[in-house]
Amino acid sequence: MGCLLGTPSTGAKAAAPPHLFPERWIDGTNGAEPATQVQALDADTFVIRQSIATNFEAPFLYLLFGRDKVLLIDSGAENGRIRPVVDHLIGEWLAAHKRTSIPLIVAHSHSHGDHIAGDAAFRERPDTTVVGLKPADVASFFGIGSWPDQIATYDLGGRALRILPTPGHQAAAIMVYDPRLKILISGDTLYPGRLYIPVNFLPDNRASIDRLAAFAKHHPIRAVLGAHIEMTRTPGRDYGHEALSHPDEHRLELPAGAIRELQSGLKARLDQPDQPQVHDHFIITPVPARTE
Repeated sequence: MGCLLGTPSTGAKAAAPPHLFPERWIDGTNGAEPATQVQALDADTFVIRQSIATNFEAPFLYLLFGRDKVLLIDSGAENGRIRPVVDHLIGEWLAAHKRTSIPLIVAHSHSHGDHIAGDAAFRERPDTTVVGLKPADVASFFGIGSWPDQIATYDLGGRALRILPTPGHQAAAIMVYDPRLKILISGDTLYPGRLYIPVNFLPDNRASIDRLAAFAKHHPIRAVLGAHIEMTRTPGRDYGHEALSHPDEHRLELPAGAIRELQSGLKARLDQPDQPQVHDHFIITPVPARTE
């Protein structure tokens, strides 16, 4: 699948993406690149990219430290070597804080295989909890009493995150808002790429984005940070499916205005699989019905 030319975008367009990362992400164009790349947002927040050379999905993972525990969002795609990177980052953080241990929580933006493939390596890790993959597991762990309508608070110790259920791309999907950095970690629900929405989950997706838009009105969002990049810097142009290099890659960051743009785009009918709606920074892509 090459560049998708479908229904033109609707609604107000999002502003230019912000710029949070000083380095260019590994993108498969350099020939030889490491299996992972890490960039820090601050001394307690790290973004990890799995190399496209190890898996075409090239997902982004997020490691957030608080005083009492550290949260890893997603464990990577098949062939990833994520645990050694996480262990190294935790070791460096502990040394900087003159400590010997901190509990690790491994949660997921959603339960698709390219976000959970590294779970097995963490299940055997000491002082580590791997959150389950069903909506009930996620709701129980984060204390969400009314899934998906309730927004929970999950405190890492001096760092109280907000957990937003966002089923629609997948049944157990969540987003994580960090008020310290004013970032929204958005998984596969919103990122610079093809936003796949099973046609039977369209009502769930619309309701999730409506709740997200309401949340965004009262919580400043510096940047939306998703789990992949599938767009070029040319507005509306994506890469071919399973492309193994991403020349001229879009930034990971999306502006907060992308939430309103997605909300507006989802008001269209969107009930025909593979009839994409093209926007500058993402492409809404209905797909055939799925069970989860």
